[in-house]
Amino acid sequence: MYVGLDLGTSGLKGVLIGADQKVRAEATAPLTVQRPHEGWSEQSPSDWISAAEAVLDQLAAQGLGQVRGIGLSGHMHGATLLDKADEVLRPCILWNDTRAHAEAAALDADPRFRKLTGNIVFPGFTAPKLVWVARHEPAIRDRVAKVLLPKDYLRLWLTGDHVGEMSDAAGTSWLDTGKRDWSDELLAATGLGRAQMPRLVEGSQVSGILRDGLASRWGLPKGVVVAGGGGDNAASGVGVGVVRAGEAFVSLGTSGVLFAANDGYQPDPATAVHTFCHALPDTWHQMGVILAATDALNWYARLVGTDAARLTGELGTLQAPGKTLFLPYLGGERTPLNSATVRGAFTGLEHATDRQAATRAVLEGVTYAIRDSRDALAATGTRLENLLAVGGGSRSDYWLRLIATALDCPVQLPVAGDFGGAFGAARLGLMAATGAGAEIATLPPIARVIEPDPGLKDAFDAGHARFRAAQAAIRSLP
Repeated sequence: MYVGLDLGTSGLKGVLIGADQKVRAEATAPLTVQRPHEGWSEQSPSDWISAAEAVLDQLAAQGLGQVRGIGLSGHMHGATLLDKADEVLRPCILWNDTRAHAEAAALDADPRFRKLTGNIVFPGFTAPKLVWVARHEPAIRDRVAKVLLPKDYLRLWLTGDHVGEMSDAAGTSWLDTGKRDWSDELLAATGLGRAQMPRLVEGSQVSGILRDGLASRWGLPKGVVVAGGGGDNAASGVGVGVVRAGEAFVSLGTSGVLFAANDGYQPDPATAVHTFCHALPDTWHQMGVILAATDALNWYARLVGTDAARLTGELGTLQAPGKTLFLPYLGGERTPLNSATVRGAFTGLEHATDRQAATRAVLEGVTYAIRDSRDALAATGTRLENLLAVGGGSRSDYWLRLIATALDCPVQLPVAGDFGGAFGAARLGLMAATGAGAEIATLPPIARVIEPDPGLKDAFDAGHARFRAAQAAIRSLP
C-alpha cells in the first residue's frame, strides 16, 4: 500500500491506496491561516506536523503494515525558514501573502529572473519573501540556514533530510526551470546560496527513508521510502493522469486553474502563464490561473440571497450569451492580466436582466477568463486535445456545456471520486517504491464527455470579443 499526504491551506488530507491504485482509506485534519496584518497570510509549521499526526492516526486504524511508499503534495511558494538546528524562525509566509509586492517588482525588473525561471516574479513566490525578510526582519534573516517549501518541511519531519523537488522549486523564482536545477546566479541576487537550499530530486524519485521511530509509532515497516512528491497542482496533474502533452484539466474551485502537461520547456512569461517543471522527469506543465471561479458564483449567490447550486440548477439548456457581461476580477487577476488592482464589473445591465440572465453572465465571465488562459497557453504552442473537469464547479452541467462550447474543446467528466493532490502524491509514492513511471498515471474512468455545441460557437466567440473589450475598458479605471 501507499500513502499520499496533501498539505493544503485549509487542511491536510491523507489517502491510502493499494497496488491497484484503489483508495482504501481517507483522512483529513483542519488548518487555519493567520492574518496579523493586511495582505499577510501565515501558518505555523508546527500545525502542519500536528495535522499530519492526526491524519496518520486515522489512517493507522486501517493498518499500515503493508505500506511501501509515501508521497507528498502541498501548497507552493511558502517560505519556511530554519536555523542551523532546524528550528523554525518565524511563521511560514504563504502563497497568498502579498506583503512582498515591491520586492517582487524589483526582482522582476531584473531580466535574469524571467530568462532563467520562465516566469514573472509574482509577490506570492518565495524569493521576494526572503528579500522582504532581509529588509524588515534582518535579525531573522541573519539566522536563516535553510529555506524549505511547506511540504518539504513535512519531509524533514518524516525523514530528517532537507530535500525538495522540481515542480515545487519552480515556483520559488530561484530555479533554472529548463535545466531543472537551482540557479546560483538568482540565489546570489537575493543574498542566498545553494547551501541554504534543499537538494533536489524528481517527484517520482526516492527522497529519503521514513524514520524508524515514526514507522513504529504507526505500525509501518522499516525502510518505507518517501517520494519527492509535487507542488499541489503538479501532484493533482499526476492524480488525474494529466502527465502527457495534449492532456489538460480545468479546475473549477475557489480559484480556477487551466493546467496542461508538456514534454518540452516552452515558457512565455509575458503572458502571465506559469511554466513549471512537472512532478515527473523530462516533463513540464503550464498553468493559467484565475483568482475567482466558484468564488465569483458564490459571491453572486450571496448577493441575491440563495446558493450556487440553486442558481445553476435553474438554467436549463445552454443559451447564447445576452448583452449582460460579468468580469470576474473580484480580487485582481493572475493570467493573463497580472494585476492586483483590477476589479470586477457587470456591464450591459438592462430591464431584461433577471436573476437567471445574471447567473449566466457570471458563468460566462468566468469561462471567458478561462478562455483567456487557454489563449495565453496557445501563444506558447500548447494545444489542448482533451480537457478534464474537476472541482466543485464541475457539478454544473450548464457550466460544463458552456466551457466546452466557448473553448471549442470536449470536456471529460470523471466518475465520482477524488483524484486530487493526495491521490497524486500516493501515486508518486508508488512510483518511488516500485520504479514505475508515467504509465501508471492513467486518466480516471470517464463518466461522460460533453461536446461543444456547434450552433452556439460563433455566439460565444462574439461574446468573448465583447468581454475582451470590456476588460480593456475597466483596466483603465482608477
